[in-house]
Amino acid sequence: MACFTVPAAEAIVTTIVTKKVKKNEQEGKSKPSLGIRFSEKLGWLNKMLWGGSGLLAFEHLWHGEITPFPPFLTGAENPSEMFAEMATNGVGMAALVTVVWAGMVAVTGKLSKRSTDDTAEATS
Repeated sequence: MACFTVPAAEAIVTTIVTKKVKKNEQEGKSKPSLGIRFSEKLGWLNKMLWGGSGLLAFEHLWHGEITPFPPFLTGAENPSEMFAEMATNGVGMAALVTVVWAGMVAVTGKLSKRSTDDTAEATS
C-alpha cells in the first residue's frame, strides 16, 4: 500500500547527492578516476530506484490502493499497518536495490581495473 514510498524517498536523497557530486566533479573538487565517474554510478542507483518505485506506484494505482482524495493511500486508514508495511517491504526493497547497485559498482570497478592493467601491460 505504501511500500513504494521508501524507495522513492531514497531516490529523492540520491538525486540530490548525485547533483552535488556531479557539480564537484565538474569543478574539479573530487578526485578524478580512471573508470566511470561516481556521479554516473549514482545515476544508475537513481534510475533503479525511480523506476522501481514508479512501477510499484502504478501497480498500487491499478489495484485501487491510491485514491485521488485524502488519505490518498488506502493503507493510511490504518497507520500502524501502513508503517509496518513500509518498515518491512519498503525498507527491504530499497535495501535490495542498493545492494544490487553496490554489486554493479564493484563489478565495474574490477572490470575497469582489469582493463587498465591490461592496457598498461600492452604498452610496456
